[in-house]
Amino acid sequence: MSEAFTTRILHLTTGNAETVTDLTHACEQFLAETASGRDGLLHVFVPHATAGIAVIETGAGSDSDLLSALHTLLPADDRWQHRHGSAGHGRDHVLPAFVPPHATLPVLGGRLELGTWQSVCLVDTNKDNPDRQVRLSFLG
Repeated sequence: MSEAFTTRILHLTTGNAETVTDLTHACEQFLAETASGRDGLLHVFVPHATAGIAVIETGAGSDSDLLSALHTLLPADDRWQHRHGSAGHGRDHVLPAFVPPHATLPVLGGRLELGTWQSVCLVDTNKDNPDRQVRLSFLG
């Protein structure tokens, strides 16, 4: 692989509850080790059919608000055609249409360029699969 492109997989355990997991520190650490002060793009991708990547404020209630909004938009009940796993699991397969499984973010001077209150987060509503992977890729 060329120096211009570097990739790494994060292995996460999200548990058996719906969660918004802040990945910002892991993204910054990856860039510190790989970007070498260069400009480029960080691509964050979750290779799962029931999770997404969001850039949101965390710690001030927005992460809980996001999960509440997803409950309103995608109720965990028996309306879904996709039926296996826990009750309402079909909604988890619709989640990536609302919270995409990827984000591409600017990197300047080897540092992630986020707004003051922005964080990169894994959004996981699937209580049946606590083991997740997130691929971080830097293109300099």
